[in-house]
Amino acid sequence: MLVLESRRGRELGSLVTTYGGVPVVAPSMREVPLESNADTLAFAAALGRREFDLVVLLTGVGTRAMLDVVTSTGGRDAFVAALGRVKIAARGPKPVTVLRELGLQPWVVAPEPNTWRELLAALDGKETDQTLRGARVAVQEYGAPSPDLADGLSERGARVTSVPVYRWAMPEDRRPLEAGIQALAGGGIDAVLFTSATQAVHLLQAADEMQIGPAVRAALAHCVVASIGPTTSEELRRQDIRVDLEPSHPKMGFLAREAAEHYGELRARIGSSTA
Repeated sequence: MLVLESRRGRELGSLVTTYGGVPVVAPSMREVPLESNADTLAFAAALGRREFDLVVLLTGVGTRAMLDVVTSTGGRDAFVAALGRVKIAARGPKPVTVLRELGLQPWVVAPEPNTWRELLAALDGKETDQTLRGARVAVQEYGAPSPDLADGLSERGARVTSVPVYRWAMPEDRRPLEAGIQALAGGGIDAVLFTSATQAVHLLQAADEMQIGPAVRAALAHCVVASIGPTTSEELRRQDIRVDLEPSHPKMGFLAREAAEHYGELRARIGSSTA
């Protein structure tokens, strides 16, 4: 199984081994703070001036990154106080955890599977409490823009400000990724585990740069492709990569276990469809 996870790649590789697979760990991305923190600091200042009605937090990592930025300038207490005066919508449990550490509670939390669709639906359900029409909304981006969410908010009449906090880059050492791509193109990979949308983008980008993009896309059509959840699956389908499995819960342990449990039947299904 090709494992593209970076921060917890060894852990996911160990899980694959536990469930009887042979992992090929090929980290595909690294988290890089933006070269300039101007957007985050400008957001913190505007929040202090009460220029937003709603703040949308998409990831725990991004929320912590915002805190790190404002802390570095000595503005943490003022920032937390300003957050406490505004309505906060969280896409899932991870930003909620950060908020609770700060003594704050979200106004809205999107239910599983925690995509932009559930978030918009949850906001729609609170329309009588806070209408989005004319609302000033700040959206903490999570490594890449979230155009579907921004469009949905704009369609509801909100004035949306994106707050980019960090982005994803290729790994500094690309040799493991390139080796994994070579193995995939050569037919040496039976299954691929995707734990984020950016992994798909980087996998295909690196394959194209290696001039074996068509071979990799063809190989993916014959592999079992397992996706951690709906947000990742949406990007895979945008890239014309078929998704064979989403786990019952969007966690790495469930992903590895259920990919192993259903591997045989999925391989049979793929074989019959590509015969």
